[in-house]
Parts: sequence; C-alpha cells; structure tokens
Amino acid sequence: MSKDAYIHKMLPGSPGSPLLFVFHGTGADENQLLGFGRDLVPSATIVSPRGDVSEHGAARFFRRTGEGVYDMNDLARATSKMAGFVKAHVEAVKPSAVLGLGYSNGANILASMVFEEPTLIDASALMHPLIPFEPKVQGSLAGRHILITAGRRDPICPPNLTSRLEAYLRADGADVTVEWHDGGHEVRPNEIEAARRLFAPAPAAEGGK
Repeated sequence: MSKDAYIHKMLPGSPGSPLLFVFHGTGADENQLLGFGRDLVPSATIVSPRGDVSEHGAARFFRRTGEGVYDMNDLARATSKMAGFVKAHVEAVKPSAVLGLGYSNGANILASMVFEEPTLIDASALMHPLIPFEPKVQGSLAGRHILITAGRRDPICPPNLTSRLEAYLRADGADVTVEWHDGGHEVRPNEIEAARRLFAPAPAAEGGK
C-alpha cells in the first residue's frame, strides 16, 4: 500500500472530517473533480488520483479494447492497486468516514473497488457508470450507501445496464439511490444535489434514548 502509487492531488480538510476520493473521467486528470468535491463536502480531506493508463493520450484507470469492452485482467490490476492507495490514505488520515465520487471511467473504478472491497468505502457516488459484466461482490454491502446517477439517453451507459447494476447492488445489501435525468452522459444539477444529500452528515442521535 502506498500513498504515492498514483500521481494525485490532495486538499487538506478539518481534523476528524471525512476523507473523499474523487475519480475523473476518461481524458481528464486529477484536477477535474477537486473543486466539485470541495463544494460537496467542504470540511473533507480530498484525494484525487490520476489514471495510470493512457488511451491515445487520454488518462484512464484501466484498459479497454473498445467502447464498453473492458480488459478484465487490467481492471483487476487497477482495482487492487487503487484499493491499496485508498487504504494507505485512510491509514494516514484516520477519517470519520470514507467517501468516494467517480464520473464515467472514474465511476467504473470506484464501482469495481466496491465489488472487491465492500467495507472500504462508506458512501459512493457513481456518476454515469458502465458495468457491462456481472459483478461478484466479495462480501456484503449492508450499511453501505450508494448513489447511481444516469441519463435516460446516455449513448455510453445504456439505461438497462444502470438498472441491472442497481439490482446487483441491492441484492448484496447496499442502500441504493438512483438519480435519473432525461439527457445523455453529462452531469446535471439534480445529480449534484443527489450527491450532496448522499454525503450530508447524518443528524446527531438524540440523547437519553
């Protein structure tokens, strides 16, 4: 496990606050979602890695052989490497909660970590993920909160695969919310508000009960 396994940026947060990992889409870099993460969880420490795979110069987190056709061996490699990176930062920061936010290819690597390490991340926002395979979750997702956002006319992520992913996650015990809009692969305001709700701190329990 290494905190420097990926080129990354880190924005310090308040002591004892959540740790938020943000994962960019294909062709972007570690700067894409930093400001978005800060806006969603102002007190959090934010870590944003850059994908270590180049597809004709576009950064990605794992290889593919075509649109929606994944190199599954490389996905396994990337998932293991990223989980180690996340664990190293969690060990160093010791946060109150571990949160994840990914868009497109970033949502896919985040989802793959959720399948492989179900207890690693407390709440995950998967924005326009594409999971064209049947995931095998290595344990239970009970107590994990997952938001999936999607466009009903998304040419990259067909709605039926979004619904199938929702069903897989629910079957493994996750608390799943799906936020749709009528557009394509772009992020719209209702998705942002849904992510804000997902990451909002839980209200304090009343004393004496």
